[in-house]
Amino acid sequence: MAQIYKIYMNQSLLILADFAPRIKKNIQTIGLQDLDLEKLFNTTTKNSPTTYLFVHPDILDIAKDLFSKVKTIYAAGGVVRNGEGEILFIYRLGKWDLPKGKVEENEKMRDAAVREVEEECGIHINYLGKKLVTTYHTYYMKGKFVLKQTKWYNMGVNKIPRLVPQVEEDITEAQWVNPKHLESVQFNTYPLIKDILELIEE
Repeated sequence: MAQIYKIYMNQSLLILADFAPRIKKNIQTIGLQDLDLEKLFNTTTKNSPTTYLFVHPDILDIAKDLFSKVKTIYAAGGVVRNGEGEILFIYRLGKWDLPKGKVEENEKMRDAAVREVEEECGIHINYLGKKLVTTYHTYYMKGKFVLKQTKWYNMGVNKIPRLVPQVEEDITEAQWVNPKHLESVQFNTYPLIKDILELIEE
């Protein structure tokens, strides 16, 4: 089975794969000597958005080694649909996002995903489906370079419950959005979220 990892760095992207994927964007292939997450991240802050590509037959081992050199934060979240098929979005720090949060110690990913969605939006999840995708993105937190790994799950709620955004987590709005009207969200969200939306639209 083909292996591919996408690591989001600001507006840029690093793709690790064991095959040469078809990519519409302009890409810059890199060698093993260039495979340093922090250095690539710092390069992306100075240059225009770039898609880097590294292809290797043993990409699983290379990815594990690469990730082991960076502090990793584990998170989980959900793509939640209501009884009308609308998708749940939150508005946090000026961007539309999907609900997610950090996994607590000894907590299972699936449990964390449900807990975070329920806490951030004030709802009860009635259905927890399969994992949709695992995403990775890098940033600085308190001066330390970190990698966040987030597992996203399909979820569902009965009917159309009222949403209560968790303001203490900087969430100022929570909203159900018709899948046919995602333009307003896609216009003001993160590249990572855009990719998830493309995945669920397929």
